[in-house]
Amino acid sequence: MSNHLILPSILTADFLHLEKEIEMVNASEADMLHLDIMDGVFVPNLTFGFPVIRQIKTASRKPLDVHLMIVDPDRYLEQYREAGADWLTVHYETCPHLHRTIQRIRELGMKPAVAVNPHTDVSLLQPVLKDLNMVLVMTVNPGFGGQKFIDASYGKIRKLKKMILEAGAETLIQVDGGVTEGNVATLVEAGVDAFVVGNTIFSASDPLRVISNLKNQK
Repeated sequence: MSNHLILPSILTADFLHLEKEIEMVNASEADMLHLDIMDGVFVPNLTFGFPVIRQIKTASRKPLDVHLMIVDPDRYLEQYREAGADWLTVHYETCPHLHRTIQRIRELGMKPAVAVNPHTDVSLLQPVLKDLNMVLVMTVNPGFGGQKFIDASYGKIRKLKKMILEAGAETLIQVDGGVTEGNVATLVEAGVDAFVVGNTIFSASDPLRVISNLKNQK
């Protein structure tokens, strides 16, 4: 049995029947629920704000992994905690004082994670690796669901895994974008611990079976 984590991404769920979608995730082998927060500035899309997160929190029995694709995330850290975030991911590209941001997320009682865009070199995270619970390697350009996996990501993941081992850190590696039943095993082998999966789950005729397949890939 593999011990990697599966995080369905609510972005591609049916928002007209959101409670039903969350109930499906509750009943599944998924480990957390992933929420993509986009501001239309850092990425070319808008998603949802605090009222929706609070509603999701009341319905979800899984921890909430909240990914902030927004400029100036420091302004809102406390509000995300209050809305129900358990894990909070900020982007390397939007945090001029990254170490301070990470410390603040932890002080607020959340688990801090940092995301890097496809063009950002993971070696830039060396100084903060031990302060993080997780690094999110974006395997598509952030902004929209349903994109194709960027193959250069494999090299990045292997490099990051080596950095984590050499630092003696316990930081998890998460990937988001283009994850399918066909590439999970290869990604686990490269060093991935956690998978954000949207389209593959929510467009399936039997999402529970897909989650189980993803979870139990060796």
